[in-house]
Amino acid sequence: MIYEDVSKFANELQSNSSLIGLDLGTKTIGVAVSDIILSVATPIKTIKRKKFSIDSDQLLGIISIKNCCGIVFGLPKNMDGSEGPRAQSTRAFARNFSKKTPLPISFWDERLSTVAAEKALLEADTTRKRRAEVIDHVAAAYILQGFLDRLKILDNC
Repeated sequence: MIYEDVSKFANELQSNSSLIGLDLGTKTIGVAVSDIILSVATPIKTIKRKKFSIDSDQLLGIISIKNCCGIVFGLPKNMDGSEGPRAQSTRAFARNFSKKTPLPISFWDERLSTVAAEKALLEADTTRKRRAEVIDHVAAAYILQGFLDRLKILDNC
């Protein structure tokens, strides 16, 4: 099931399980996973996209291994908050993916996540080659961390 409302998504989560965060690009999918107390996002890997069935099978494998209870897709909104073709593509992928898993799915505004990831990698003095290898899953971690921080705010309300 796909949830636009973060609090409704949160109600569907199991305790002692992780969330998976995805930065869906045209050529790659950045993957990050949270800890089981849903406080810290860790970059895991970047998947080179092939076709939906292969990509989704790889993601389902990670979800199973990491015991994930929910999926968060970064939603690439335009700077004015509108949704363009990339956001529509992400929503389509999420709709198709929801047919392959019973896990709840939600979205998180990913504006500037890649910029933040690039800045962090530059500050860590990462080589250009290494940045290219890890940028997508580091961006996925920024997306997931933003979502986790929002869940914590909801818990405190």
